[in-house]
Amino acid sequence: MVNVIRSAALAAIMVTGLGAGTVHAEDPAKPLDEATIQKIVREYLQENPEVIVEALKEYERREEEARLAQQKDAMEKYVWVLNNDPASPDNDVVDSDVTLVEFFDYQCGYCKRMFPSLVELMDADKKLRVVFKELPILGPASAVAARAALAAKKQGKYLAFHTALMELRGQLSEATIMKTARETGLDMARLSADMRDPAIDEHLDRNRQIAEAIGVTGTPAMVIGSQLIPGALDKNSLKQIIERVRAESS
Repeated sequence: MVNVIRSAALAAIMVTGLGAGTVHAEDPAKPLDEATIQKIVREYLQENPEVIVEALKEYERREEEARLAQQKDAMEKYVWVLNNDPASPDNDVVDSDVTLVEFFDYQCGYCKRMFPSLVELMDADKKLRVVFKELPILGPASAVAARAALAAKKQGKYLAFHTALMELRGQLSEATIMKTARETGLDMARLSADMRDPAIDEHLDRNRQIAEAIGVTGTPAMVIGSQLIPGALDKNSLKQIIERVRAESS
């Protein structure tokens, strides 16, 4: 950032005629030395501090513009995987017209608080497909829960186990995760074996890579249409976005 400010200040000095043209007036062949540049910069910024503010605003504008362009490219690159990866569990809606992709962590309090709203939307909107993307970023227990949930998918009980984990309160442990699995009716021997399937780790790695590429910085984060929505939303806010995407695609 210091280099940005200094470069911006030097550029402003040159534009306003306080740079090389002024200093070289006595000896055009003599190059500017570092001490002279620093003196000019200091004096100019003391007289024109707004230059720094303007330069930083322009820098931030360009950074945001570049970030959005990169995010758009990444979204286009990964849109198929986001919506159609067969390894990603969903709510089993075949004839959908809107897909909501949720990145979540089983230890994320915001994810758990939003979950009832998501359930209500799934129950009420039979055209809404929800794709669940495990993103275990909150510690080892999150990774165990994610692997267990994906292993539960092999027994056809992903959504039941996912719901049970989301409704748990308090910090997760391997013991509470396995207890919840038993209470959900999972075959524990098969679950344990399936959790060690390398394909599950590959899937979780793929989720992390895609999340990073499209700009997900925490959970929950959703992709609806081509829009990345960070953070938890209430049911009405989610419904409005879903309806807008539905209208735009019709």
